[in-house]
Amino acid sequence: MDASLLQAIVDPAILFFFFGLFAGFVRSNLSIPEQIAKFLSLYLLMSIGYKGGVSLSQTGLTAQMALALTAAMILAFVIPAYAFMLLRRRLNPFDAAAIAATYGSVSAVTFITAVAFLERQGVSFGGYMAVALVLMESPAIIMAVLLANVVRSRSVVAGGTADGNVSVGKVLHEAFTDGAHLLLLGSLLIGYITGLPGKAALDPFITSIQKGLLLFFLLEMGLLVARRSRDLKLDGPFLAVFAIAVPIANAVFATALAKAFGLGLGDAFLLTVLAASASYIVVPAVVRYAIPEANASLYFGMSLAVTFPFNILLGIPTYFLVLRQLWG
Repeated sequence: MDASLLQAIVDPAILFFFFGLFAGFVRSNLSIPEQIAKFLSLYLLMSIGYKGGVSLSQTGLTAQMALALTAAMILAFVIPAYAFMLLRRRLNPFDAAAIAATYGSVSAVTFITAVAFLERQGVSFGGYMAVALVLMESPAIIMAVLLANVVRSRSVVAGGTADGNVSVGKVLHEAFTDGAHLLLLGSLLIGYITGLPGKAALDPFITSIQKGLLLFFLLEMGLLVARRSRDLKLDGPFLAVFAIAVPIANAVFATALAKAFGLGLGDAFLLTVLAASASYIVVPAVVRYAIPEANASLYFGMSLAVTFPFNILLGIPTYFLVLRQLWG
């Protein structure tokens, strides 16, 4: 293994994730209470959102921000479209739409880990990348719901039976009012309003203890992934390969887009990580209601038990090393 890659992996946060995986696989009774795990997730989102808002208050609205958010929106529409076309050749349209939504959307936890990684490396990035996280969550869900509605309509026309189409408006409401997203956006806005004086007052809470709480959070994620991995059953190698190959392809696409748009290293890295991630919180919650015909164990299991640990253990350090070489 490359020495630089090994150094990036041998990090306290990553090692605690490894430890959680180990404890879960050996069926230890080690656990973090559910409410504490939820608090850790909300705390990290609030901390990242607030610091992003403070950063945004210092830089203002810039051309770099517009380019980064434009790149994010391009990825948010292109990735689920091509993923659906690939999946439709092997799966029924409902499973294809649900998995495409999962991989076209993003993982807030992977983003949190990537931000912490950048901070350890001393690489700056724009606070607006938290906005990119939110922007990239919903387009894939909307596309998946529309595709499922088309399939249901065709089924009825062909003489079959189908449940009524799901309201896109209701799906949009659920996606945009998701608690984690609201907290992230609210924290971003508050950080923008209060600026550096507010950050100075809150610094012990949002900066000093963040690294320690991240360790507990990734320990819990390791335990969760280990538990889910034991239950994961994929039909054939295609989906297992998809869960690794498509995130890598998305990372390459995002890196090329970031280079073409002239983004800085930190922004390019976060955009790449977002494109390579897959949602296992918001999308499954919405898709279970919007596309009940889809097999939840497939799209949830693939994103959480395969793609998420791949990105945490290998993806994030590898993407960074490659981008650092490309950006000089």
